[in-house]
Amino acid sequence: MFVTDIRKEFYDVVVNQRVALLISSDIDALCACKILQALFHCDQVQYTLVPVTGWQDLGTAFLEHKEQFHYFVLVNCGANVDLLEMLQPDEDSVFFICDTHRPVDVINVYNDTQIKLLIKQDDDLGVPSYDDIFRDEDEEDGDDSGNESDLGSEPSGKRRRFDEGAVERRIDRQRETLAYKDTKDMLWWAIIGLTDQWVHDKITHMKYVTDIATMQRHVSRHNHRNEDEENSLSIDCMRISFEYDLRLTLYQHWSLYESICNSCYTSCNFKLWSLNGQKKLQEFLADMGLPLKQVRQKFNCMDISIKENLRDVIEESSNKYGMKDIRIQTFGVHFGFKNRFLASDVVHAAAALLESTEKDESASDTFIKALDCLSRSNLERLHLGIDLAKKKLIAIQQTVASCICTNLILSQGPFLYCYLMEGTPDVKLFSKPMALTLLCKYLLKAFVHSTRNKRCKLLPLIMAAPMDVEKGTVIVAGIPPESETSDKKNFFGRAFEKAAESTSSRTLHDHFDTSSK
Repeated sequence: MFVTDIRKEFYDVVVNQRVALLISSDIDALCACKILQALFHCDQVQYTLVPVTGWQDLGTAFLEHKEQFHYFVLVNCGANVDLLEMLQPDEDSVFFICDTHRPVDVINVYNDTQIKLLIKQDDDLGVPSYDDIFRDEDEEDGDDSGNESDLGSEPSGKRRRFDEGAVERRIDRQRETLAYKDTKDMLWWAIIGLTDQWVHDKITHMKYVTDIATMQRHVSRHNHRNEDEENSLSIDCMRISFEYDLRLTLYQHWSLYESICNSCYTSCNFKLWSLNGQKKLQEFLADMGLPLKQVRQKFNCMDISIKENLRDVIEESSNKYGMKDIRIQTFGVHFGFKNRFLASDVVHAAAALLESTEKDESASDTFIKALDCLSRSNLERLHLGIDLAKKKLIAIQQTVASCICTNLILSQGPFLYCYLMEGTPDVKLFSKPMALTLLCKYLLKAFVHSTRNKRCKLLPLIMAAPMDVEKGTVIVAGIPPESETSDKKNFFGRAFEKAAESTSSRTLHDHFDTSSK
């Protein structure tokens, strides 16, 4: 069932209980986790944090903790399956589900006792009425149905799911409902969560802009409320500000040149994988009147006189080169006098730490490191994540250039297909779902800019990469066609299941995001 009063039906219920937090391995979930941890710390709620990477992990985690806990909070997992059927819990187990994955299983919607959905009901979910789904099956199926028309049984010949809805930010409502514990840290985490949805293409640009406006009101309220306090603080202060900043990834922690070369928006518009694209980039820099010495050194080392008007200069030249959306609405944060980050900087850093392949670390280790980088007390970890994110972005752009130049993207009828062969540089990096999905997004955008085939520009992309060389396994991801106005619905999950059935392939559909297999 949907929870209508989060404070009364969720928080007041768990505040005096021991709670198991089962957190999915994505940045949005990490931000929700930080908010919940802050709330639980305020009220001394006992909880156990358990990272889960997929359905198998979720099942194992529940089995390990079901004897010690009656209350389970699932973040970004559990909504799009019949959870009770999957986990087979005791009747006294209660699940609070805060999940952005769609479609939501209607069994979860109409279970009033054990499933509590922390999902806004006006999300255009298209929930069918109870009678439309669970009408008297004794009349339809005859005597064979017996008493199997209970809530827990599956309606004959029907899927228990409804249409996909827009991906929404959930924890923003928790922050509003529990306003008496409202802090700037929680607001910043909510902003990072929203930015993650946009960076990883889970919401439309229009939805992002709408939610940014909502966040801006909260930021203004906080800054006004703490104005006098901020004036008296120095090194420990935290200030969030609305920015109309450049669409250049990590540019404040990189050189301007490297950021332009490795940002999807500029790289694809210039077609930097080609000689003409490289020439156009040089013309662009000349048009701005920026010396190469300045744009090739770290942003922090650039002349102050250049940095003062840099955004306006870049925007003016970008308009001449067809990049009218070079600036984007976002938020930045200042920690003390020295450290400044954009929300997208933190998203890329946390994602790089979460899927790091540089050391032989467990999923739990990388989860904790990514979680730590969200704390303002651990800026060293955040800077480490930014360094990893730079390497990841360089690897993505080099792989995109290689795929485009060697014609690795094939048209397979209704979709485009690309397979990264074993031995491809940095291929291990793309054995992780977020990294592979981001590569998919960049590659499809680059292909659309480079191809002359109008039909191919309207096709989705399926991409595969080696997952475990020793076991001979492959990870596959699919994304919808490239479009700024697309509703971002992704139907590859069911398509992958059908393909596996029809070909009798050995597959594991373990990711919470069904577009990755």
